[in-house]
Amino acid sequence: MVKETRPSWETYFMEIALLVARRSTCTRRAVGAVIVKDKRVLATGYNGAPSGVRHCVETGCLREQLKVPSGERHELCRGIHAEQNAIIQAAFHGVSIRDAVLFCTNLPCSICSKMIINAGIRRIIYRSGYADSMSEDMLQEAGVELIQIRGDDGGEKR
Repeated sequence: MVKETRPSWETYFMEIALLVARRSTCTRRAVGAVIVKDKRVLATGYNGAPSGVRHCVETGCLREQLKVPSGERHELCRGIHAEQNAIIQAAFHGVSIRDAVLFCTNLPCSICSKMIINAGIRRIIYRSGYADSMSEDMLQEAGVELIQIRGDDGGEKR
C-alpha cells in the first residue's frame, strides 16, 4: 500500500489561491485570494476588471503604456485586486469574514490592506512579496499576522 501525502491546511488553501489566480485577466500579474475561516472557504477572488467591463487582455494595460512601476498609482488600473474581489464576494453573499484568514499569492497592496484591516481579517498567509512597503507597516500596526510560505514549507512569521 502506497502512503498518500496529504497537504497541510496552509498548503491546501494556498494551492486553491494559486488555482484561483489562473482566472486573472491582468496582463502584469496573476493574483489569487481565498478567505478562510474554521478551515472552510468563505470567498475567493482574482484580479481583473469589474463584471461587465472589458478586461485588460482586451483593452491593453494603461499602467504598462504609462510605464507605472509595480506598487504605485493603483488608481490607474481598470482591474480590481484579488483581495478586493474576495472581500466584495463575501459582502455580496452576506458572509461575515471577521476573524478570518486570507490566503493570497502576493502580499496585499496598501489599498487592499486597509480593506483587510477594516474587514476584520486577522491573518494573511501569502507566497510572494509586493513592492508596497506601506502595506506591511499598516498590517503590522493593526495587529494583522503576516506569514509568508514558499511552496510546501511551514511558513515564516513576519
